[in-house]
Amino acid sequence: MRNQIVSHEEWLKARLELLAAEKELTRQRDALTRRRMAMPWERVQKSYRFEGPTGALSLADLFDGRSQLIVYHFMFGPDWEEGCTSCSFWADNFNGIPIHLNHRDVTFTAVSRAPFAKLDAYKKRMGWSFPWVSSAGSDFNRDYGVSFTAEDLQKPVFFNYKMRTLSADEDEWPGISVFCKDETGTIFHTYSCYLRGIDMVNGAYHFLDLAPNGRDEDGFDFTMAWLRRHDEY
Repeated sequence: MRNQIVSHEEWLKARLELLAAEKELTRQRDALTRRRMAMPWERVQKSYRFEGPTGALSLADLFDGRSQLIVYHFMFGPDWEEGCTSCSFWADNFNGIPIHLNHRDVTFTAVSRAPFAKLDAYKKRMGWSFPWVSSAGSDFNRDYGVSFTAEDLQKPVFFNYKMRTLSADEDEWPGISVFCKDETGTIFHTYSCYLRGIDMVNGAYHFLDLAPNGRDEDGFDFTMAWLRRHDEY
């Protein structure tokens, strides 16, 4: 079903009205960004261990000489054979980004609980180049609210900043966590977001939001039921 068809003058009037609303949203987003930047920090109390292409790594090592670190929590459980389809959709937006972040004193990496060999094989299959390390055997994912044990899920858990009842198969979730390291080497947690909060880094979704049909996900059992890994369409 098509939208209303109008003259150019009527279209321009509607576009200018929408533009005013878009500009107001931009101002609100800028204000929200300033609030995010001004958030207090909490000191990271644990020593986490990761595995990457060169072997064992600490959280400090993930900064790779920079003072800021952005982690994408990629859903890939230890016993999974493939990474999450939805996280793979997000990850298709990451290639080419890290080098630009590096030049603003920011390091980016994905982190998952699967063994590094599985992550590396899947990364090669998908043709990705961004950093990706394993947190296998570490509490990192659990401490930052994206992984839960079977025991955790027997009762409501604190997820996305409120208590929720999750099903037994909802033990892995996506998210983003941000860290900062000061001149003494002390590491601080500055920000984390989950669920719709991670939409901001999915360029494909933002392109769809420009199209007449938008994301066109109404009528599915869940919003991304249409989605496939990019080599499975």
